[in-house]
Amino acid sequence: MPCRAWEFSEALSRGFAQLLRRPPSPKELQAFSRYLSVLIQWNRAHQLTGYRTPPEITEKLFLDSLLFLRWIEPPARKLLDLGAGAGIPGIPIKIVEPGIEVTLLEARRRRTSFLATVARELELEGVQVRHGRAEELLASEPTLGGAFDVVVARAVGPLESILPLGLAFLAPGGRFISSGPPAGKPLPSLPQSISYRWESIPTLGNAMSRRFLIAEKS
Repeated sequence: MPCRAWEFSEALSRGFAQLLRRPPSPKELQAFSRYLSVLIQWNRAHQLTGYRTPPEITEKLFLDSLLFLRWIEPPARKLLDLGAGAGIPGIPIKIVEPGIEVTLLEARRRRTSFLATVARELELEGVQVRHGRAEELLASEPTLGGAFDVVVARAVGPLESILPLGLAFLAPGGRFISSGPPAGKPLPSLPQSISYRWESIPTLGNAMSRRFLIAEKS
């Protein structure tokens, strides 16, 4: 579905106004516009996401990623996107918070190629793309354990296994943030030895709420 530049700008601006209480800067608008173009181009051949139209991608991916910012607080400077896929939520977070160093971890080679292309096309500094499975990287590179202030995950897999992995990458006092099941769906059973909480926040337009799992490493 075609999307005029002004329509994309308006949709992004509405989302910024609701989520961040400010308009996007020209640099942010340019970065998101280029990201949209590259994602649509790659998605035709590689099916990186089920969202295919510009309005869907803008709302369901780009703006949805900015919901994570609610729990990312200073002095967080190193963030890991666990199972980054098409770069969601790590790349939108990086665009809005350029001072954060972002590592995009993805197990599928084709998607790491896409992530590297996006980082290059958007001229994002402080972005590292890593290929591999999280547990294997932790075993082969022990220095990655405890190396991050924030770990984010979105629609990666069962939280019962993702949560312990995420905590392993966190420094003491670091925070794990993951999207949870939709409202009305049962919450997963998580290890009782881990301190965590669920929080619900409204989505764009306040039509429904999104659930997030927040865990902090003691």
